[in-house]
Amino acid sequence: MGNALRLENVTMQFGGVVSVNNLSLEVPEKKIIALIGPNGAGKTTAFNCITGVYQPTNGLIEFMGKPIVRNHPTGKAAKSYKGQNEDKYKNEAVLSPTPDEITGMGIARTFQNIRLWKSMTVFENVLIAKHQHAKQTVFSAVFRGNLAEEKRMRDETMALLEEQGLDIYKDELAVSLPYGLQRRLEIARALATKPKLLLLDEPAAGMNPQETIELADFVRQIRKKYDLTVFLIEHHMDLVMNISDYIYVIDFGSEIARGIPEEVQNNKHVIEAYLGVAEEAENE
Repeated sequence: MGNALRLENVTMQFGGVVSVNNLSLEVPEKKIIALIGPNGAGKTTAFNCITGVYQPTNGLIEFMGKPIVRNHPTGKAAKSYKGQNEDKYKNEAVLSPTPDEITGMGIARTFQNIRLWKSMTVFENVLIAKHQHAKQTVFSAVFRGNLAEEKRMRDETMALLEEQGLDIYKDELAVSLPYGLQRRLEIARALATKPKLLLLDEPAAGMNPQETIELADFVRQIRKKYDLTVFLIEHHMDLVMNISDYIYVIDFGSEIARGIPEEVQNNKHVIEAYLGVAEEAENE
């Protein structure tokens, strides 16, 4: 198996601030890979570059072996560019897909702040995601030729909710669910788009220890059941070390370490940049 995702020399600069600096990494198929680092390290910015929310100032992103995002600094950005490899992609076509096009390719994500549709029920939140792959046209919609397609999507939505233990909440407003179930619903909604790669941005944020343990089991289960590759950002080190096959660590937008959990956990640079606060507290 190859890589589901590969970043090469990705730099994201906002004005004079470099948020992601020459980041290169690989996410092998069927693995759970983590991207960690202190607050403001550039983790979510990297996710935004992958999913089309931002167009990186420079660099290449490949999905399933094919380039999907590519750019190089031009105009004012070229004059103020502080990153590396500014000429590397100069003669290559710019690739800048929109977030919905990225989703259509097979990449789904959740967000650091839960983004459920507040006025919709649990069922409707998942059903609307199913429309990403709806097989219908304007003609079939006008002449009600899509009834079978709509039934298929509703049946699949119900089956997905049952699998995730959310079917008993199907008629409740999504925002009325306990926080942990809202997180699970957001992941279920992402699964409804039938992704090959699932990006999880701090999925354990706001969860208590028991919910975090349950989330770890949940991520393993969906990885296996849906034959997924998982790439996650997370601050809960117990969760990261428990479920990750490999970890990348960034600070101030640049990589400072990579390796299997045991290697990262004992890396001096990681302890200083990410775990240093906890260590200092213990020594006081």
